[in-house]
Amino acid sequence: MTDAVPLPEAPALSQVERVVDTFIAPSKTFTDILRNTSWWLPFILLVLATVASCFAMDKKIGFESITEHQMTKTPAAAEQFQQLPPAQQAARLHAGATFTRAFTYGACIPYLIVIALEALVLWGCFNFGLGAKTTFGQVFAVIMYSGLPRLFISLLTVIFLFAGVGTESFDIQNPVGTNLGYFLQGSSPALKVAGSFFDVFGLWALALLVIGMAIVARKSMAQAATIIVGWWFLMLLIFTGITAVTS
Repeated sequence: MTDAVPLPEAPALSQVERVVDTFIAPSKTFTDILRNTSWWLPFILLVLATVASCFAMDKKIGFESITEHQMTKTPAAAEQFQQLPPAQQAARLHAGATFTRAFTYGACIPYLIVIALEALVLWGCFNFGLGAKTTFGQVFAVIMYSGLPRLFISLLTVIFLFAGVGTESFDIQNPVGTNLGYFLQGSSPALKVAGSFFDVFGLWALALLVIGMAIVARKSMAQAATIIVGWWFLMLLIFTGITAVTS
């Protein structure tokens, strides 16, 4: 008998190939993460998308208008703001706009912190809950690549703002109509927050996260989905509950 000839390993992917394959052949991208956990290109794309959308918001609407809209989203907040003297209203708007502009342009930094916390939670759930042997770096990279579909939200924001679509009722927390919450104008804030979880690109990213974690953890899709969708549903309940209490 002749010895079996080992199958050749899949060729290593470049960062560009990984990004492209995330959309057309995600299993290739996530399998390659087992070889290399680098995630610099998704982060660069995130920075570019963030800067582009912030520039569009600044030029086509202005952060003072955006801040005023945020301050008056609820009747109680609107009434409180209107009771202030004009000078205090202007001062509060100016301070709020300055903070919003700085925070929005620098949103990539807190985003990395959120991703790190998410990676830590999933790493613990898969390693201790399912007995996987993933590394923190692998989980972090999977989250970065699986989040790429959300870049389309920034792209659509830029396109719509420069086209003059939706500028009068622009909401920085929900800028384009890719989720149910966007179309629930006039509904309770809690219902709009719940609807925002059902986002086309967000659900796409969620599906990619299930695929990616199943691959790097070497677990079934059902096992990965149980953990990931479970956390997604828990976050939906938490954020909806907080909004219902505070609004």
